[in-house]
Amino acid sequence: MKAGKTRKVDMSAPLGAQVTLPNPVGTASGCAGYGRELDRFVPLDALGTITTKTVMPYPRSGRPTPRMAETPSGMLNSIGLQGAGVEHFAEQELPWLAERGARVLVSVAGESAEEFAAAAARLKGLPGVVGIEANISCPNVANRGLVFACDPTSSYEVVRAVRTAADPAVPVYAKLSPDVTSITDIAAACTEAGADGLSMINTVLGMAIDTETLRPALAGTTGGLSGPAIRPVAVRCVYQVYAAMRAGSVRAVPILGMGGVRSGLDALELVLAGASGVAVGTAIFNDPTAPLRVLRELESALEARGFTSVCDAVGLAHGPR
Repeated sequence: MKAGKTRKVDMSAPLGAQVTLPNPVGTASGCAGYGRELDRFVPLDALGTITTKTVMPYPRSGRPTPRMAETPSGMLNSIGLQGAGVEHFAEQELPWLAERGARVLVSVAGESAEEFAAAAARLKGLPGVVGIEANISCPNVANRGLVFACDPTSSYEVVRAVRTAADPAVPVYAKLSPDVTSITDIAAACTEAGADGLSMINTVLGMAIDTETLRPALAGTTGGLSGPAIRPVAVRCVYQVYAAMRAGSVRAVPILGMGGVRSGLDALELVLAGASGVAVGTAIFNDPTAPLRVLRELESALEARGFTSVCDAVGLAHGPR
């Protein structure tokens, strides 16, 4: 926005638990690390939130290489939640983010509900944390590798554990996987467990085979597909869950939409489907300024369509409220 221009669209957006953000656009987990690299291109406090790469209670080396492969209109990744652990994050990364005024949505994970809770508990009362995102789209080792987000009971147990362990004033989000038969059933379990919001969607499970080596392109065989190819899936999932909220079968909470967002119109599509906020992910790899650009484009798109508030556009594709 140019200096001196009066903002015509109220871009403030609810995060949940009585937390309101100055704008609805942030980063998706895993695509901007802990924000240090992105800080060279975008003032972190200009974004609604910075969602960190997933933090676990302990250091994790991740999967063997190769971990990434390009695909038409997207990419596959099989990083394996590599990270230095929650102690390093709390002592080294979070203070740095707080100094820059970043509003941090911390993605946490573990191999059990207890490990999720341990990571959330370590973050209690720390500056800069505006929310916790439970990355339930990772394997439950205690249940033969079943992904938590593919089972309503496992989803409930993890979200309940995180909500109990976290600061009561900090909203807890559950990050949902699209690789399920009924995403509304998972959403219902998460909100019943106390989730203050839903992040939708995580990557879609995919695979690529190298036709030169005649073997899988990723060392881990399968990986998460992200980028523009999955945006229609994200729009469908957000639309379905928001519709279920309108119908009363899922408790109404804010939705953070993500999946293939590259422009303000992409973001608007998710907002119209029912998202109160939007996260930019894969686009950051080739355009680190993408989150701020998407924010500007979204505001312009809303203004061009006569909206005075981004909240007025949320869920409008469903018809009159």
